[in-house]
Amino acid sequence: MLRLIRKRWARAGSVPFPAPIHAGGVIYAVGDVHGRHDLLTRLLDRIFEDAAAYEATPTIVFLGDYIDRGEHARDTIDLLIKLAERPEAETVFLMGNHEQMLLHFLHEPLSGSRWLRYGGLQTLMSYGVGGVGNLHAEGEASRFRSALIEALGPHLGFIERLRVSHRAGNLFFAHAGADPALPTDEQDVATLLWGCKSFQTTDRDDGVWVVHGHFVVETPAAEHGRIAVDTGAYFSGRLTAARIADGEVVFLEG
Repeated sequence: MLRLIRKRWARAGSVPFPAPIHAGGVIYAVGDVHGRHDLLTRLLDRIFEDAAAYEATPTIVFLGDYIDRGEHARDTIDLLIKLAERPEAETVFLMGNHEQMLLHFLHEPLSGSRWLRYGGLQTLMSYGVGGVGNLHAEGEASRFRSALIEALGPHLGFIERLRVSHRAGNLFFAHAGADPALPTDEQDVATLLWGCKSFQTTDRDDGVWVVHGHFVVETPAAEHGRIAVDTGAYFSGRLTAARIADGEVVFLEG
């Protein structure tokens, strides 16, 4: 059953964010998938059911972290590539820090240990790459890199083409949010992918709503200029999207 959660703009006693949302259309922002192909399939069905009420073609913005931790990264990327070909919606695919770690390994194979610790092993298993040994042993990192590139096939091109941010109306989409001390067009890539300490504690005064994942929340929220949609799908079994239209945010859960 489709679960809808409507959020008021501010908690009791807090100062409302001064700018109403201007989306310029109907946008769905999807939180971190982390290989939960099952939840993504279900959530996309909910999104298309929900979007049928609107005459305009909706835009679906994916906030990154499609791989790692969950066991079905390959199926997840396959589904996203096929989704991009469907005429029912426009799609925007953003990069998360986990996709960046994979790409960093491909450029610098000896860096792979960190990626493996943060869920890369599950991604390798989903692509049929096994037998990973000590990456610092002679030739091991290069062998592992070659095997992964071959297994990724066209999926590598999809990952390499991921964007780090997207803008629509007064909405700014980035995997881990943005530095509130800087304009959105001056953000550092590392901040967009990994976040900064002040993002969740400092309100923006530029009227921009930042839509993000990365920081797991028990309940999705739209308040203080931030729209948070990462509900920890890989361990919670809850994948969330925000339907954003002018003046309203509604959360859908697959």
